[in-house]
Amino acid sequence: MTKRSLCSLIRPINQRLLHSATSHFSQCQKQEHPYSSLSQPDPSPSSQDVNEICRLLSDYRKPQHDLESHLGIFATKISTSLVEQVLKRCKNLGFSAHRFYLWARNLPGFSHSTDMHHILIDGLGNSREFPFIWDFISEIKETGDAEIGRKVFWIIFRAYSRANLPNDAIHAFNRMIDFGVKPNIDDLNYLLYALCKRKHVKNAHHFFDKVKLEYQGSAKSYSILIKGWGDAGNCLEARNLFAEMLERKCSLDVVAYNSLLESLCKAGNINEAYKLLLEMGSNKFEPNACSYSIFIRAYCESGDIHTALRVLDTMRRNNLVPNVYTYNIIIKKLCKDEKVEEAYQLLDEMIEKGVKPDLWSYNTIAAFHCDRCEVNKALRLITRMDKDCCLPDRHTYNMVLKMLIRVGRFDRAMGIWEGMGERGFYPPVSTYAVMIHGLCKKKGKLEEACRHFEMMIDEGIPPYPATCEMLRNRLIGLGFSEQVHILAHKMQRSTSCLIQELAYVMRGDKGNEKLKSEHSWKVL
Repeated sequence: MTKRSLCSLIRPINQRLLHSATSHFSQCQKQEHPYSSLSQPDPSPSSQDVNEICRLLSDYRKPQHDLESHLGIFATKISTSLVEQVLKRCKNLGFSAHRFYLWARNLPGFSHSTDMHHILIDGLGNSREFPFIWDFISEIKETGDAEIGRKVFWIIFRAYSRANLPNDAIHAFNRMIDFGVKPNIDDLNYLLYALCKRKHVKNAHHFFDKVKLEYQGSAKSYSILIKGWGDAGNCLEARNLFAEMLERKCSLDVVAYNSLLESLCKAGNINEAYKLLLEMGSNKFEPNACSYSIFIRAYCESGDIHTALRVLDTMRRNNLVPNVYTYNIIIKKLCKDEKVEEAYQLLDEMIEKGVKPDLWSYNTIAAFHCDRCEVNKALRLITRMDKDCCLPDRHTYNMVLKMLIRVGRFDRAMGIWEGMGERGFYPPVSTYAVMIHGLCKKKGKLEEACRHFEMMIDEGIPPYPATCEMLRNRLIGLGFSEQVHILAHKMQRSTSCLIQELAYVMRGDKGNEKLKSEHSWKVL
């Protein structure tokens, strides 16, 4: 069944739902601004309601599933905020998220929002459901329920570029006028940016050459393309574009210079880049923090940490502060060179200068400690993350839990596990897999592994097929075949369709090799 036919399959469902709304509401809705809020303040949605609806969208994701009837119990709880949160959480479930939105919008008293439309379109793009996107915005155009803004097309450019469909992204730009949006230079620049970010710089450059006179390509347009060619490793094209800027007498700026500096450094031409840096000064363009950061990254990547630190000293003398990305590159190199104390000093410097360390900053150092099984230092770092208001993520937890189980510190592992909820972190499938795989390999911990597996099933989180197989083989190998049947039976009774299907993997059903290949996720 094609995606287009799926669209037509959904429409009759929506038409039936539409009749459930009162005619009075329909009249009022037309009179109000399409993005207006309800007259009553939108209450903060219950996290439990959000979780339950997201679970339904995951469980009933196929066209033949009767999703709408299962959503009925939430009809009185639906609000603009709740719908937005669900759509954000289910951005990779484009089809069922779209059905949820269509169901919600036809409920009496429901109000649209601009963000809601953007989130939905982004989610459909993530799922490559492009026919649904065009049907959706065509319907908005026909009904006049909402205004189609430029950002809608920016999201579409990004989605097509991410899906490696550059020509479709360009076609979307050309279709803007059909929806009442006249493209301008900002739209062109965003299209170029979206294409170049996904390495489609050749397509971007070719299209720019066609339209640069019509849209009066700016310094920003050239800077985007120069950086794009630099990221693609083609320094020659970057130089040619910079020369074209000079020839066309485009207003040069520091951003254009920085784009060429980055292209030269990525190609390994650091000496040529340094000459260009000096040329900036002679042309009365003062290098900024980004200019120097380009050299720091280049020296770190080439393994020259000493020169990178000298550039950092130059920035300090000129009262220029690197961004968190640049600090992280230095921290990564210091950890690689086993200079973790200097990495900690940079963390302190970042905080002093008002640059908030992010998860990459802490996780890089956490990885250093975990690789060396430095339990106390890793746990102290998590405590520091709490103090610095940077909550651990799944990468942090996965690294630390894997280390603790590896060295046999099960008490500390359980302490970390139990403290996750206090930090507002709810373990995903990868974190459960770390616990179960690790415990399966440890003597006397098979019962704990089973307990965590059951917790995952109770939470409605489908396990990796590899996790099912490992636990099954371990149980059978130790003579606990009955426990395998108990777990498989529990999975079969789950409300999650995917967990029900994975029960066959737990039982060792060889007729489900296709299922295992479809859901062969990598354990992180």
